[in-house]
Amino acid sequence: MESVLFSSGPRQDALREKAEVIDLETWPRRTHYAFFASMAQPFYALTFPVDVTRLRELCKARALPFYPAMVFAAVKAMERVDAFLYRDREGVIVRHRRLVPSFTDLKPGSTLFHIVTLEAGEDLGDFCRRARAQSESQTEFLTAGPWEPDQEVYFTCLPWFPLTALTNERDGNPSDTIPRVSWGRWEEADGRTVLHLSLELNHRLLDGVHVGQFYTALNEFLTAL
Repeated sequence: MESVLFSSGPRQDALREKAEVIDLETWPRRTHYAFFASMAQPFYALTFPVDVTRLRELCKARALPFYPAMVFAAVKAMERVDAFLYRDREGVIVRHRRLVPSFTDLKPGSTLFHIVTLEAGEDLGDFCRRARAQSESQTEFLTAGPWEPDQEVYFTCLPWFPLTALTNERDGNPSDTIPRVSWGRWEEADGRTVLHLSLELNHRLLDGVHVGQFYTALNEFLTAL
């Protein structure tokens, strides 16, 4: 599946572009960044409900897998919030143009997960089909692509139970500003389908207001399907 992983074209060319380096002297967030950069543990996590009724209906109608569809929705919502495009490279702040989803997945009958990473593109159905094809054919635990590693957003799903909170493993680097996104089993009530989405973020770059913007963008994306 080489074409799935490394196909060429305008989208992939954009992903290969180097991130924009931010001038800290003129960066409006420099004071907030410096405040949280002094902390050994600048991470925080939160969880909120998301109505995925429309997304679930669309996936059923188009025979698309729900999991990558939700991954796509979350990435597209993040790309609509400028603050989610920034990363901290040990004191050098950069801004990406696009984000790349990287998500855990299981093959049927297996209890050992693998990590699927591929560009999101601009079409939900196309992403779902590419994600499913790559996951099914992937033999490696983890693959790399033409993008920069910190363009990625990490996803995981625990579909066996509803999720109310979650924290992820880390290597202890306080400059790690890659968002972690998680959810569990959805719940149905009054004709609606709701799942709880958990975010783990670094306060050096992302505040509560940015989470609010993401929440709004995600709901707008899901409503417009």
